[in-house]
Amino acid sequence: MPEPPPILHQDDRLIVLDKPTGLLSVPGIGPEKADCLASRVAAAHPGARIVHRLDRDTSGVIVMAFDAEAHRELSRQFQDRETEKTYHALVAGHPEEDGGEIDLPIRKDLDNPPCQMVDHVHGKPSQTRWQVTSRGEVGDLDDTLAGVDADPHLPIARVQLKPRTGRSHQLRMHLKEIGHVILGDDLYAGDPWVSATNRLCLHASILWFVHPGNGAPMTFRSAPPF
Repeated sequence: MPEPPPILHQDDRLIVLDKPTGLLSVPGIGPEKADCLASRVAAAHPGARIVHRLDRDTSGVIVMAFDAEAHRELSRQFQDRETEKTYHALVAGHPEEDGGEIDLPIRKDLDNPPCQMVDHVHGKPSQTRWQVTSRGEVGDLDDTLAGVDADPHLPIARVQLKPRTGRSHQLRMHLKEIGHVILGDDLYAGDPWVSATNRLCLHASILWFVHPGNGAPMTFRSAPPF
């Protein structure tokens, strides 16, 4: 069994990890998708339970619980939107505005799984606050991140994202809908943006929650690797 990702914090009730890109949070369908964060952590800590998920290709901070009570309380905090999450991403183009809020309801795209879609009738409410932190070009990126054949003059921006809700693919869908797909997104970005980088440039940078045992506020950070 491969080793778990880097540990940011561990106590008798929970563990916080820095998930790498390319690793599922939970097992997928089929033996080739059995390896995941949950199984790696459970191998070292039997009984460890996933509280929330990050997409396979999203990296960053994720918390797991060691017991049923901690799992219930942490899950409640996520469900009741009492946690605070901050992501960073590289997106296509230069947004005309420096920030704003995206408020678009999302549901599963039944004709194109696992994609999501905007649906103003049947979609679930979904809100994301976004802020541009810098603008540049693909040529500004590290050679290990930029795609081999990427145009170095493609305009890109770094953005900070604060989701108010936690829908599947919310950040990826919302950024697509405002015309600024996330670089390397193999579901929502077409060429030249999907091949501009060799990974999905979305990272869970900050997670804030209250400890399920002692009630202490806890903040964990992971610097974006791009």
